[in-house]
Amino acid sequence: MAHRNFLDLSDAGGNAIAAMINDAQDRKAARANWPKGRPDADKPLEGRVLGMVFEKNSTRTRVSFDMAMRQLGGSALILDSGTSQLGRGESVADTARVLSRMVDAIMVRTDDHAKIEEMARHATVPVINGLTDRSHPCQIVADLLTIVEQGKSLPGLEVAWLGDGNNVLHSILEAAALMKFNVRVGIPKGYEPETEFVEMARAAGSVVTLTHDAAEAASGADIVVTDTWVSMGQAHADEKLAAMEPFRVDQALMAKAKPDARFLHCLPAHIGDEVSEEVFEGSQSVVFDEAENRIHGQKSVLLWCFGLLPE
Repeated sequence: MAHRNFLDLSDAGGNAIAAMINDAQDRKAARANWPKGRPDADKPLEGRVLGMVFEKNSTRTRVSFDMAMRQLGGSALILDSGTSQLGRGESVADTARVLSRMVDAIMVRTDDHAKIEEMARHATVPVINGLTDRSHPCQIVADLLTIVEQGKSLPGLEVAWLGDGNNVLHSILEAAALMKFNVRVGIPKGYEPETEFVEMARAAGSVVTLTHDAAEAASGADIVVTDTWVSMGQAHADEKLAAMEPFRVDQALMAKAKPDARFLHCLPAHIGDEVSEEVFEGSQSVVFDEAENRIHGQKSVLLWCFGLLPE
């Protein structure tokens, strides 16, 4: 089977995403109480190497992909712009062709989505989006896994997003289209998500509500999600922070959601900005389950890319 790229959730489709969630649940359960570095019993990626390319700093993406490969029986190596030729002007195309000769798959975390698309065009091994300015699909696989673990069904789910119309929201909207849930976006004027993703979800039958009223977005939600208001390298921080202020997820806002609603945040969090400490540390927060699930979700993404995930 030809290799598969995972640049956006739509590269896999709804059936494959569901298969990823099921596989991740099974593998996670099978590892209960194991040392974290012990390979899974079947070692499906034994002998394979993932090359991880970082043009943006990372904690969860770096550690979770490394641990995912270890648990699947493979290994990973890291390239960043400060210690490789990436920082000295080597083209994306040449990097893709060289790495394809040396590793079995490539994960890229970068600022410009066009770079990862170019990487995929020139690579002859799977290319995985670890984050771009357009989308963050691996994060959303982990989020969906976390939601399902909480006993919630994805079709018909009501997800509230509070804050910036960023890459994470784009991938949530894409997931809504594939997995048939609804999204209420509470967002200040001028920070709306790209229309392409809103239209994609609506065309697939999802109800997408854009509102400038945080309480309206959170009302009756099953899941409340936010993210840092100012991403790495963004300008005009003071102006943006002021605009985002009414969309902070605090206990009063969480009270608008359903009593059994859960709070998600992809981290790192800025307590007191996008979320209050009471919510972040509260009983409805599952942010650290969500963070751990980056490992389990990405294991299934990797298996899908290699054609090893039953659907």
